[in-house]
Amino acid sequence: MEGARFRMTNQPATLPCTATCGKTCAILWLAELHLTRPEANCLQTGCSQVNMDAAIVSRGDFLTSLEKGFLPGGNLASNARTTVTMRDFPAVGGKRGRLQVQCQAERPNSQKRFAQATDVQLEVNTTSNSSWENHTKVFEYESAANPLLKGIPVLGLNASDHRYGPSRVSTLDLSEKMDIIGYPASSPNLLASFVRICVGESLTTSATATSQAFYVIHGQGKTHTEFGDVEWKTGDLFVIPGTNTETKCTHVCYNDDKENTGGAGLYWVHDSPLLSYLGVVPTSPRFQPAFYSWELLMANMEKVRLEDGADKRNRMGILLGNSATPQTKTLSHTLWSLLNVLDGGQMQKPHRHSSTALDLAIYAPPGAYTLMGQTLDQGGNIIDPLRVDWQTGAMFVTPPGWWHSHHNESNEEAWVLPMQDAGLYTYQRTLDIRFSDEQVEMMKKNILR
Repeated sequence: MEGARFRMTNQPATLPCTATCGKTCAILWLAELHLTRPEANCLQTGCSQVNMDAAIVSRGDFLTSLEKGFLPGGNLASNARTTVTMRDFPAVGGKRGRLQVQCQAERPNSQKRFAQATDVQLEVNTTSNSSWENHTKVFEYESAANPLLKGIPVLGLNASDHRYGPSRVSTLDLSEKMDIIGYPASSPNLLASFVRICVGESLTTSATATSQAFYVIHGQGKTHTEFGDVEWKTGDLFVIPGTNTETKCTHVCYNDDKENTGGAGLYWVHDSPLLSYLGVVPTSPRFQPAFYSWELLMANMEKVRLEDGADKRNRMGILLGNSATPQTKTLSHTLWSLLNVLDGGQMQKPHRHSSTALDLAIYAPPGAYTLMGQTLDQGGNIIDPLRVDWQTGAMFVTPPGWWHSHHNESNEEAWVLPMQDAGLYTYQRTLDIRFSDEQVEMMKKNILR
């Protein structure tokens, strides 16, 4: 720390002298390490020792131990001895680091008297270059431009997590498989859970998130929030914003809505992993709470299904939006949701997107499934696909960038509700959704995308 400079910010200081003289001393203390000598003056006659300790600085980890003798100046005798000792106390528990400073001037063969000052503020006129460089990393571009991260596994939650047992929250935590440390996550940005509330009981959920979505898989009840109370039944969906460090919801179950489960089941998705990664918390609501009744959803689905050319669409469904997201047309500024139906015997062709999908199978007759994989052949079919069979009330993950198609080989309708972080991707212009038919046409023209 050659040339480091310290100076008192409140000098001269008037402090009571704790020596035998019992009078008030005006103390002037200056130190410029390796530049000049320290000077210590007690203006009271006969007071020959100055001791200052517990000085606080705004930066810890500065000096470990420094002890050096200097010849004193001022009105102290030439044969007096001055010692400066500095010890560092690094920052702990969010508190600033402490630099203990002891400046002692002693005259031989004299009665020791001293004045003491504590918690003296020091102004540090130095730079942090050397300590900042300890965190510097440099990489060669081509080998590091696309770092290899652990993939998002195709896993999910079983319907039994919300249909049976005591009131509880069952969370799909894949953080360890994705090398995410310190917080649970179903994908890098989202966390999905099933909430079970037994009839006549209540359960409180909480999350540090900007957006929380709840879909009622089965049951009837009410949820209390800081924005008000909302009553719900099977098929309803509601979304609430975050307002502070932790947003709580208390859910009460009235009955199981004739499902013979003894309770209600909610599908709960929020963006707390994204906030944990960024090290931030919500400061104000980014949208207003919204409630989507099953009747509202079905009425809009019927309109879409009756439109000309509906049978040729890549997906048969409706996107859920909010008045605060007119640009992205999404559930919130981070969350995205689609209510999608497959008629009996129908196949929905592959598409892919950069967002992760957390898919809830609302109703899955035998023979309903998803095929997914990372590449297409020239005919638009997924190469070596992974098959995920749907289970009513269960959910599964579709990794980002994977092509996926939905299939229903039964004679009944199949319903699926994916929740995604596509609100964020859409706003960032990085969703990059692609459809297999368009991709095949580009291949025919030898166009790469």
